[in-house]
Amino acid sequence: MQAFWQSALVQLVVWGAVGAVLVAVGVYVVSKVRAGFHSDASPTSRLVNDFRELHSKGELSEQEFRTIKTMLAARIQQEVKGTGNAG
Repeated sequence: MQAFWQSALVQLVVWGAVGAVLVAVGVYVVSKVRAGFHSDASPTSRLVNDFRELHSKGELSEQEFRTIKTMLAARIQQEVKGTGNAG
């Protein structure tokens, strides 16, 4: 049995399979990372979410958060209108 595993052909097949699995895992990871960068949320919506998180951590006051939301509301409406006309 030991001679079987030491055969050059068997080692080639085993290492080829290991390499194929590693490549498949790498492709899967890269595709998931890229999908995260191309999410459906608009940049303005992401900004609002980021500021909401800062507000919940106490890094923004209620007044600051409301001011930011008010300023970004117009941008969000423009984005919604822009996607509504395209579809």
